[in-house]
Amino acid sequence: MLRRARFYTVLHLCGFLIIIYSLSMLVPALMGLLYGESDLYAFLKTFAGAFSCGLLLWGLTSRYRGDLKTRDGFLVVVLFWCVFSSVSALPFWFDQRLQLSVTDALFEGISGITTTGASILDNIDDQPKSILYYRAQLNFLGGLGIIVLAIAILPMLGIGGAKLYQGELPGPLKEERLTPRLADTAKHLWMIYSGLALAGTLAFRLAGMDWFDALCHSLSTVSLGGFSTHGDSLGYYHSDAIESVAGVFSILAAVNFALYFVVLRRRSLLPVLRDAEFRFFALIVTLVVGYTCFSLYHSGLFNGREALVHGFFQAVSVMTDNGLGSAGFPDWSQDTVLLLFGASFFGGCVGSTCGGIKALRFLILRRQSSHEIRQLIHPGAVYVAKVGGRAISERVIKSVLGLFFLYIFFTCLFTWALVVAGNDVMTAFGTVAACINNMGIGYGATAAGFGGLNDVSKWLMCAAMLFGRLEIFPLIVVFSRTFWRY
Repeated sequence: MLRRARFYTVLHLCGFLIIIYSLSMLVPALMGLLYGESDLYAFLKTFAGAFSCGLLLWGLTSRYRGDLKTRDGFLVVVLFWCVFSSVSALPFWFDQRLQLSVTDALFEGISGITTTGASILDNIDDQPKSILYYRAQLNFLGGLGIIVLAIAILPMLGIGGAKLYQGELPGPLKEERLTPRLADTAKHLWMIYSGLALAGTLAFRLAGMDWFDALCHSLSTVSLGGFSTHGDSLGYYHSDAIESVAGVFSILAAVNFALYFVVLRRRSLLPVLRDAEFRFFALIVTLVVGYTCFSLYHSGLFNGREALVHGFFQAVSVMTDNGLGSAGFPDWSQDTVLLLFGASFFGGCVGSTCGGIKALRFLILRRQSSHEIRQLIHPGAVYVAKVGGRAISERVIKSVLGLFFLYIFFTCLFTWALVVAGNDVMTAFGTVAACINNMGIGYGATAAGFGGLNDVSKWLMCAAMLFGRLEIFPLIVVFSRTFWRY
């Protein structure tokens, strides 16, 4: 009886989250009205269908309310992201102007909401404004997670949200909160996130974009989502200022948002400068950007100024898994392209909107590896891995090692599966790196877009995008026998 009550509580929560998400469909519909579009039924039908289903589910389970355990939190996160992705795909499928199959619509929807930015659309410049804005909105909502937004108002339902927060936010130290009340934490995160998006819109506008493009690119950049309003991405503008703005905001979005909260509270930048993970992230960014700029200049592809601008923007965009592109990437020298694709696995800081394995995990692995070497030299000594002066527990180290193994394992598995599905090895690796890291820029046959993939490959990459967005563990947990046995 208790297990059944908790299951209905999960369904009740899912119904509420579907209702909240359905309301977001009204915004692109209003955008279409603003630009004089007559065909807005795709968004209205999606809103009506999702809202009705969510309301029905919420109403039928309204008398089941209670605290969620850790396993219930994982189930809600996975269930809702599956529903979340399906609902996101509906406007692309319903819109007759796009003529997309179910597979293509689902791929575009998942790519948007997971902030991957890999697109199957060939004629992006000719798409309606409502569709272009909707793609950017998907990136924005997926960036920090619609579930975190919903947590801010969950107390009125009488359902605890801590376990959902742990399942949604990335990083091995998920139990930490910025404020004693979880709802306050979610609100502060969204205020910082929205403020960064507003600043990005103004910066892109001052750099030369019109207001619509500035808004869409800001939403895509602060979410590190990568959807653009043009097929050539930022290369469309041929603007050093625009690329510089995109590069700077990509770095800002890849910083742990908890640090912004501390900076605002203390009114000092010292917490950021003293943060061990940020310093490690800044070091790796400097090395990758430095080599990229040098390589572009040394190869004769660009002059000094162009090499600095394009190298800075593209290296940062790929490494933070933003995925906006310019200047002909990924047709640069193979050593540079390989470096940047490898850097996409590094990503940015935990608690940010980036994909990849995250800087903190690599820092923990580096520290642990150093201790293992010392332990081999001095077997009797006792070493404790620390980050920022804090000892890292065995549980966290094991979690990081487990995640690292699973990440590499599934990268290899998806790459092999794409080769089996008929893709060459380089295309397979580049495509998997783009999807599992939520980076969005492919290689080989997918360098110009993902529309050429066969349906089997697209379904595989839909799974890869979800694996990357949820950082593998929640999906593995929910689909394990142990989860359902007890």
